[in-house]
Amino acid sequence: MGGRFERTLRTGRALVIAGAAVLAASAGASAANERTASLGGFSANEHIVFATVGEPTKTPIGWVEFCIEYKPECATRPSAPRDVVLTPKAWSDMVKVNAWVNDSIHPVTDLEHWGVVERWNYPDDGKGDCEDYVLLKRRMLMQAGWPREALLITVVRDKKGDGHAVLTVKTNRGEFVLDNQESQVLAWNKTGYRFVKRQSQSDPNTWVALGEPRSPATVSAR
Repeated sequence: MGGRFERTLRTGRALVIAGAAVLAASAGASAANERTASLGGFSANEHIVFATVGEPTKTPIGWVEFCIEYKPECATRPSAPRDVVLTPKAWSDMVKVNAWVNDSIHPVTDLEHWGVVERWNYPDDGKGDCEDYVLLKRRMLMQAGWPREALLITVVRDKKGDGHAVLTVKTNRGEFVLDNQESQVLAWNKTGYRFVKRQSQSDPNTWVALGEPRSPATVSAR
């Protein structure tokens, strides 16, 4: 048991260091490169669509148990919603983090990994399921200075109708999804998923229901 724990710690530290290096390398891009970079396939003239945020809803048990294990990470106070300004640099960081985590973590179910049906945890041993990918992507972006209020763990139904988790990044240009089932960073309404609920922008321990898309003028942040 002790040997396995030490290996997990070493792997976790290596993931953190390697992940930080990914963003550090991105930060070294020149201003000229940033000016000429693109936002992938997202057009500057594309109509911006946000998800409709509904009323507070039941918190996933996985998040509740994660907060018991990682109390300091959940001991947050309500705060004002903040969106990321979607510069070419920010877009590049999202794409790199999504690709790096997807390539670095081996997919396994919680039953295979932990012997339980549902457990949310950091994939510090290099293995995990969808929620674990999301947690690592969220942590990497937060460590790089991105606002927690813009990084929202989100529960969806995927194209097969199965329950799935993704990271929604809320920006001034719309909401984008980092997903272990998709190599590209897509606008949320381009994923083909049905969005069920996500963390509130104001409080990560409050979860809100999601509805049909609305234009920016009719969206209220929660």
